[in-house]
Amino acid sequence: MDQFVVSPLFGNGPVAWYTPTNVTLWLALTALASIALLVLGTRGRAIVPNRAQSVAEMAYGLVHKMIEDIAGKEGLRYFPYILTLFMFVVFANLLGLVPMAFTVTSHIAITGVLALAVFFGVTIIGFAKNGAHFLDLFWVRSAPLAVRPVLAVIEVISYFVRPLSLSIRLAGNMIAGHAVIKVFAGFAAIAAVAPIAIVAVVGMYAFEVLVAIVQAYVFTILTCVYLKDALHPSH
Repeated sequence: MDQFVVSPLFGNGPVAWYTPTNVTLWLALTALASIALLVLGTRGRAIVPNRAQSVAEMAYGLVHKMIEDIAGKEGLRYFPYILTLFMFVVFANLLGLVPMAFTVTSHIAITGVLALAVFFGVTIIGFAKNGAHFLDLFWVRSAPLAVRPVLAVIEVISYFVRPLSLSIRLAGNMIAGHAVIKVFAGFAAIAAVAPIAIVAVVGMYAFEVLVAIVQAYVFTILTCVYLKDALHPSH
């Protein structure tokens, strides 16, 4: 589908690693949107906030409480990164719903980098804070001794699958929603079913807005869960 094709911004030549593409453009717009909301939207720090400040404060409070509830107060030192991650994903998802836009989070190359950054980050934190005791994460001491080796293998596999599940979940949901909208939009060209198709597109579009926010929330909350495991690895 054309909306998922990476293409150069200028000309029709081949895409190299240094070529400005539609992905580059929408990544930059996503970053600018996040900065505009969190920096420009809150610079007044009004007692009675405007809409931008209200949304920024809501996002700030949501992520702050999420980290504190899941990873504890010790996890709050990583709040700036997790908030940035949440804002980037939510804006990337929402901007992808703009007509003629490019959904960067529909590409595994983007979501994979985000997931790997989380994976390597929490792994480094786990070893830096706990040393070899971080490996207690894979040794289920509450289980009978005979089954612990089997559970250890399962825990190791599930741990290394984390970046794959994180990235595929996000990209898959973005691709699926856009594909369904595209299908309904195609039926809108048929006069007999056009009214139903248009209603379906509008309904699916509203649902996709919800999915965009929920998927950013899920990505962030799983990051907090992985951070908790790094800070407190023992079962």
